[in-house]
Amino acid sequence: MAIDNTVTVTGNATREPELRFTPSGQAVASFGIAVNRRWQNRQTQEWEEAVSFFDITCWAQLAENVAESVAKGTRVTVAGRLDQRSWETQEGEKRSKVEIVADDVAVSLRWATAEVMRNERPTGSGGGGGGGGPRPGGSPAGSAPPYNPDEEPF
Repeated sequence: MAIDNTVTVTGNATREPELRFTPSGQAVASFGIAVNRRWQNRQTQEWEEAVSFFDITCWAQLAENVAESVAKGTRVTVAGRLDQRSWETQEGEKRSKVEIVADDVAVSLRWATAEVMRNERPTGSGGGGGGGGPRPGGSPAGSAPPYNPDEEPF
């Protein structure tokens, strides 16, 4: 039985993305978003609101693009998977947290505009590209024909 672990959330960035690099040179960015939910209480007719906070982790080229494009307060839509991490503090306490590992991050155009600039695609067999590894059921990196900006997209 296949278990689908996907989540999509839309909210505002709560902090500037922090871009770091692993010892092997892989880019990783982390930031947070706040997702607001608003509803009218049927008994009091008052508007009520709840806020959920999520930590987001992005890898590879997505991490670098997020660090360059997203700022605190930016409204974004994040699609990815839930991932639980566990660790032990220096005091011996066990801790864990659930975060979203992003496959895609997009700015919301509901209340803003954006200028899109396409990144150059890395050449060679060094990998690069997308969201941190092969996608199930997808084609291997580099198998798509190169992008031609003069070609009509439709």
